[in-house]
Amino acid sequence: MTLIEHIYEFRRRLGYALLALLAGGIFGFIWFQTRLGPIESLGQLMNSPYCGIPADRLLPGTIGPDGSCRLLQTAPFEGIMIQLKVGLAAGAVVTSPLWLYQIWAFIAPGLYSKERRYALTFVGFASILFAGGALLAYLLVPHAFQMLMNFGGDFFTTALTADKYISFVLSLLVIFGVSFELPLLVVMLNFAGVLKYAQLKKWRRGIIFLLFVFAAFATPGSDPFSMIGLAGALTVLFEIAIQIARVHDRRKEAKRVDEGWADLPDDQPAPFQYEPSRVDDQPAATTSTDDIT
Repeated sequence: MTLIEHIYEFRRRLGYALLALLAGGIFGFIWFQTRLGPIESLGQLMNSPYCGIPADRLLPGTIGPDGSCRLLQTAPFEGIMIQLKVGLAAGAVVTSPLWLYQIWAFIAPGLYSKERRYALTFVGFASILFAGGALLAYLLVPHAFQMLMNFGGDFFTTALTADKYISFVLSLLVIFGVSFELPLLVVMLNFAGVLKYAQLKKWRRGIIFLLFVFAAFATPGSDPFSMIGLAGALTVLFEIAIQIARVHDRRKEAKRVDEGWADLPDDQPAPFQYEPSRVDDQPAATTSTDDIT
């Protein structure tokens, strides 16, 4: 393609991706107040960590007549803006295969077949890891709220505004999801030959220490449950990444031994075939009228 054709292709793929995100946002906006069979409504799923706070700690009137808990709305358009924000976030996750495919379809023609295979594998694992990190954060949010709301004893009553509460939960989900991509980055660097298993093994203790420091600063609530949960999960994932690097480096070394490269001194030339081939041994190139024009 020419440069203009690449720009047109990028515009087309970007348009399809935005349409997928728009459709997902509409779906999430409707799902916010609608129960989908056995699946709770999106609003109920977002409110359930807040509902885990003991009733005697909540502001009177927060618990409805039917036993449902409610967030505090302090602005006229706060409710619809939160529904739109949460709906767009959920829709982006639900329709991620569609808009990720558009990105992949734009990049794939410039990759070799081996690079395409690796890229598809890493994209698949990246989606799974992000979803796993967000799920772990969602499971830890109720414990984090119970811990944070118990500080101050009987001197405080909990009445969280909807905007701050939803922003806190969404930021925690995104931080956990993105953090779970870090071990995958280590595996990618190892496959690219940048990081070796020997280096990772030597740096293991320092990496674990840095993971706990990162978790302490990354978690927005600064509560021990979120910090320990994120640091512990990242430690396990990094150990898995290190073991993958160990297996990969062993296979590369075994391949070098089989090809006779392992014991080759640095001052000796590589065992390539240096004799040039004859021109008439090469397949004849065919020229068509399309190539000439």
